[in-house]
Amino acid sequence: MARSPKARPPQGLPDRETLVAYLREHGEADRSAIARAFGLKGADRRALREMLRDLQGEGALGRRGRKGFAERGALPEVGVVNVAERDPDGDLLVRLTKAEDAPLVALAPDRKGEAGQAPGLGDRLLVRFVRLESGEVEARLIKRLGQSAHRVLGVVRRGRGEIRVEPVDRRAKETLVLDPAEGGALRDGDLVVAQVGASLARYGPHRGKLLEVVGREDEPRAASLIAIHTHGIPTGFSAAAIAEAEAAQPPGLSGREDLRQVPLITIDPADARDHDDAVHAEPDTDPKNPGGWIVWVAIADVAAYVRPDSALDREAREKGNSVYFPDRVEPMLPERLSNGLCSLREGEARACLTVRMVFGADGRKRSHRFHRGLMRSAAKLSYEQAQAAIEGVTDDKTMPLLQPVLQPLWAAYACLKKGRDIRSPLAIESLERKIHMDEMGRIVSIIPRSSLEAHRLIEEFMIQANVCAAETLEARRTPLIYRIHDAPSPEKLQALVDFLDTLGIPWTKGEAPRTSRFNQLLDQTRDTPNAEIVNEVVLRTQMQAIYAAENIGHYGLNLARYAHFTSPIRRYADLIVHRALIRALGLGDDGLTDRDAAALKETAEKITFAERRAMAAERDATDRYVAAFLSDLVGAEFAGKITGVTRFGLFVRLGDTGADGLVPVSSLGGEYFVHDDRAHALVGERTGARWPLGMSVRVRLREATPITGGLLFEMLSEPAPADSSAPRPRLGVRARGERRPGGGHRPGKSGRPKNIRTGRKGGPRR
Repeated sequence: MARSPKARPPQGLPDRETLVAYLREHGEADRSAIARAFGLKGADRRALREMLRDLQGEGALGRRGRKGFAERGALPEVGVVNVAERDPDGDLLVRLTKAEDAPLVALAPDRKGEAGQAPGLGDRLLVRFVRLESGEVEARLIKRLGQSAHRVLGVVRRGRGEIRVEPVDRRAKETLVLDPAEGGALRDGDLVVAQVGASLARYGPHRGKLLEVVGREDEPRAASLIAIHTHGIPTGFSAAAIAEAEAAQPPGLSGREDLRQVPLITIDPADARDHDDAVHAEPDTDPKNPGGWIVWVAIADVAAYVRPDSALDREAREKGNSVYFPDRVEPMLPERLSNGLCSLREGEARACLTVRMVFGADGRKRSHRFHRGLMRSAAKLSYEQAQAAIEGVTDDKTMPLLQPVLQPLWAAYACLKKGRDIRSPLAIESLERKIHMDEMGRIVSIIPRSSLEAHRLIEEFMIQANVCAAETLEARRTPLIYRIHDAPSPEKLQALVDFLDTLGIPWTKGEAPRTSRFNQLLDQTRDTPNAEIVNEVVLRTQMQAIYAAENIGHYGLNLARYAHFTSPIRRYADLIVHRALIRALGLGDDGLTDRDAAALKETAEKITFAERRAMAAERDATDRYVAAFLSDLVGAEFAGKITGVTRFGLFVRLGDTGADGLVPVSSLGGEYFVHDDRAHALVGERTGARWPLGMSVRVRLREATPITGGLLFEMLSEPAPADSSAPRPRLGVRARGERRPGGGHRPGKSGRPKNIRTGRKGGPRR
């Protein structure tokens, strides 16, 4: 919290009010600093000590650490906190580590996703305290200082008369020792949660207290279990929420339009369990719109079952979204709803909120209208089924649907694509991998996810429906939660320009970062050896999309207004938008309440936090499953590309599995390599040999650690030759102890800088 400039205090022993005012202005100070500020010596210093003791006893002052004092309950601008507890709404509450009198403060979400994985109970954080307009104070995350300052999720290791708990977080270094009497029944390889106690010796491990046994490290599904516990993913449902879900009844026609004769179909992944969107298209017969199309998008009416401030609603808000792991789903709603009444099952009547959109022949939307209706899905198809049918390979299910349903859908998409091409949203290619498991949870294969026109069709229909929701609510002056995406920051854009310069690709200085300009760059490099790495760097240049009650537009989609409407089974944001539409259009008495409307900013921050938490958990689980899959292949050679360059090594992504692992800089040979952050390369100090971002290499797998998800590679390829046009690193820098280019410092004897922790950040979600 910002403080006014500090005036020099009057000299001499202060009275009690002046002393408290001084500490209020300065935040905190120890006795010596106070004495110096007031120019106190001798007897006055002794009097000051007595005054501080009295004020503390009266509750006017509080201690800060061993020697510091502050006004009771005062908070600094920046401080170290522990995540102490959750409130009834699921918000994390933090408290200053060195102040027993400091209040509990709500932790705001990490809006930009730049502080690492989501915090959990017991974590230690560096935060900034900010006073809001309401007068309340919130803590904003600056940096996560360590996993579980009080709790550790780890694996039991028995040996030499000790029971140790080794943390599953590869960045955590703390190993705990359990009391043999307490852990006598534990087996080697048990996954446990333990509380950190006192250190056994000055430099030895800490004592741990066993809190919970959560599974086994050798269980096929251990990776997702670890991710759930590590990231604090809420699991299960209360008895009250289950009872509400079980009491829900199938919908009737009362207050709804009968849409059961509209041949809406669902198109989803083959293994999808819930179906929250259905589509239909038909030519527009209006003579005023020749060549136009009518597109229907029907979405499960979750608001009909999850009422504001119910147990279902409170728990869905805390979860924020469903979390998807390769082997399981942690759903936002109980199965009775998510896989039952709210899932648009084939041939069953389902409540829906539907938008009917009219497009001109040029692909631009001319009008739209929302309906609250009752539908019946005409068919459940997979993306692959629908695509194959359009390409002429039909089956018993798609043959009768081809002419009346599928062909109109594709013709409508061809029309909408004209408008999309004019809009020119970002066309970044995101390579995703799918992990296939058998019934026992063992990994069978890891393959690239297919990218079909059927995927793009559904994506574009959903985008248009989301735009309609935002436009309608804005027109009705109804508050809503937007999905916003900011333009790249000047710093990120400059880093991109510097990198492109090393490839000889021009980008005019000061040029606005329009999406069409990025697409031009991607098209320019698409068929070149640099295509994949340019795509990667452009992706890293983008900001992350978030939820917000105020609109700034969606940069990546190049849209002025955008709101998530199409997935209320798995995203709380969509449920809020549904309620807002019901309220704005007078479609029922279960719309957005005044209370929820007033809390939209808080809700947006909360679900943004939940989304970041889910992304981190999903990513960590996938890393562990990939490491488990590769653990039997230690010693094998693989082709890959350098996807990350740091001063401590190279990150290499394997071509067949998409696995990411580290080649330590200390293993690259006898030469010392300097990190050139402008060129995204490690450059040999003596020869100028280079390891640039995007270089194709061969590596040997040295280590695969499933419990942490870590992969360690050995480089087999030779570095690229020196770039004669690039400046050579200065020799002798290490001997002088100067700061290295790119922010590095002199490394340790192994060639790797000390205290380096690794991690990856995901790209933006739309």
